[in-house]
Order: sequence, then structure tokens, then C-alpha cells
Amino acid sequence: MNPVLDDISHRRYNPLRGNWILVSPHRTKRPWQGQEEGPSKNTLPEYDPKCYLCPRNKRSGGAQNPDYQETYIFVNDFSAVKEDQVDYETETTATADKSSLLMRAEGVKGKCFVVCFSPAHNKTLADMSIKEISLVVETWKNLYKDVQQNTPFRYIQIFENKGESMGCSNPHAHCQAWTTSHLPEEPAAELKNMIEYRKKNNSCLLCDYLALELEKKERIIAENDGWLAVCPWWAFWPFETLVISKKCIKNILEIEGERDVDLFAEIISTITIKYDNLFETKFPYSMGIHQAPLRGTDEEHAANHVHFHFLPPLLRSATVKKFQVGYELLAEPQRDITPEQAARRLQALSTELYRNKLEGSA
Repeated sequence: MNPVLDDISHRRYNPLRGNWILVSPHRTKRPWQGQEEGPSKNTLPEYDPKCYLCPRNKRSGGAQNPDYQETYIFVNDFSAVKEDQVDYETETTATADKSSLLMRAEGVKGKCFVVCFSPAHNKTLADMSIKEISLVVETWKNLYKDVQQNTPFRYIQIFENKGESMGCSNPHAHCQAWTTSHLPEEPAAELKNMIEYRKKNNSCLLCDYLALELEKKERIIAENDGWLAVCPWWAFWPFETLVISKKCIKNILEIEGERDVDLFAEIISTITIKYDNLFETKFPYSMGIHQAPLRGTDEEHAANHVHFHFLPPLLRSATVKKFQVGYELLAEPQRDITPEQAARRLQALSTELYRNKLEGSA
């Protein structure tokens, strides 16, 4: 990277999303008198009789969980979308009135799932062994395959919110998967740009970007034979991480064989351990997998490349969080520390001793 960019305000282009990010590295020198949130210090039990995700407990919707021993998946008791409902779409024609042009709506059908990572109430991904995380990956694969084969829905968004500050209502480690009849805004915008890039350059956007990051070695925070994790050039969140498959696979079903699944689990383990060690706290984040639609065109499938995002809010310490306000909401995204500075801090964190401890207790 040009060293000048370490100390001047500048914009960086995000070719995946098609937007610009304002970077202001000089602002890290300003004193902080804003809100500071206390770090998570709660020590959780292995089993909580009041938790609606623990084995054998009743959920808030009334159903009882089985005595599950590994992962557990169920339909969300309070799904954001309905599987069966009347069809609806605002009628728009060349002669339509302004109300139908400016106040459009369309019905959305879908199904929402919850995936418990482990029966243990006190384990997050950072506390799980590679083999335990591999079981989670296999559960994601089975869910993708099941909804693709047995539902009419177009897309599945698998995501995890970790920590109260990210809106997680239950500390028992779990993720969600929302299937919808439409292609949501974020993956749709990425897919549009990947298709346009492929048409213009006759190559894959993320394959080309991965090759550049491997060449420059400035933002890499973790790597194995299957995956590369970087603080992307265009990162918005302070310690944002983009994880890209080294193979140009289109969906997680193409993560085949025990070794490939373990490599995927390993990169997830490495990132989450580094996050927890960065500020010595249970590091909050939102994480999501972007992949080919359940149902899509040949063009959409060809342009896709499996990747996932970790979007964590912590800025300077375990108590200082970046809020999306003001300029970010009204003008364009903005960050203070550069992705290179963030990457250097994450690169310096070792995971070996912590993982050896996990593997020894598994």
C-alpha cells in the first residue's frame, strides 16, 4: 500500500458492493469522550434451566428441545417471514397512479431456522474444537441442500449475531438461517457486481482479489489450504474480516470431504479466537455466508464465489464501540483506523496455545 494513505483522508472503492468508503486514519489521535460499553464478564454455566435453547428445555413458543448432543436445528418460533400466506404485489403499469409508483410493496414468503452450535450453554465458536465446528458446517450444508430440494425459495442467508450489542437475545451460541422467496439486497448487490465484473474482465472478481491479497500480503490475518481471511481493502467496520474460499466454489455444498470441512472450521476458529484475544473479551460481531442462490440463473451461478463476512463493532477497546451515525447514515460509510492497521493487530495474535487447550479438552 502507498504509505501516504496511512496519514491522509481518502476514499476506497468496494467493487463487491459497488460503493465507496471514506477512510480517516488521522482521527485515531483524537481523544475519546463518547459512550463506552462495559465488556462482557458474565460467566455462563454449561447448562441453564431457563435457557430456551439448552437441551431438554421448553422454548418460548412452547415446544420442548430434545436431549441433543451435537448441533440442533429447528424452525424459528418467531420467524420473520411466513411460509404460507396470500400473494401480494403492488400493480405497476405505464398508466399507474403515483401511489402505486411511490408506495410499492410485494409479499415475501420464506422460512426461518435456528441452529444451535452445541448443547453447551457456555461455548461460543471461539471455545469449540475444530471437530465441533465441523459439525456446524455439516449442519449448514445439510440445511442448504434440504431447502434447495424441498422448498420453492430463492435464497438462504445463514448468519450469526454474537453478543448483546449485536442484538443477540440469547447467549447460547447459535445462528439463524432465513430462506426467502426473493434475493435480499446485500447478496443481490454483490452478485450484480460480480456478474458485471465477469462480463467485463472474463474472470471472477473474488478470484482476482484473492490473488492480489496473496501477492501483497498486507491485510492477511489468517490462511490455510482452503481459505484466506483478510481485513479487506474497503473494510467499513474497525476489524472487519472477509473470508474467501481459495477454490472458486459456488455454494457450501461444494465444500466436500472431511479435510475441506475441517479447513473451513479451522478458519472460523482462528478468526473467532483472534477476536476474543484482541481485547480479552467475548468479541461481538455479525457473521454471514454469501453464496449462490438456491435457485438462480446460469449467469448468477457462474459469477458466484463463496465468501463470508465478519462485521464486528469494537473500535479501540472492549468498551468502545463504533456506531453507524451521522455521516455514515447520511452521506457514506467512514472508518478511522486503516484496514492495514487493523490487520497488523490481528496478525500479531497467536491462536496455537488456545486451540491446543480446546483440542485437549474436546
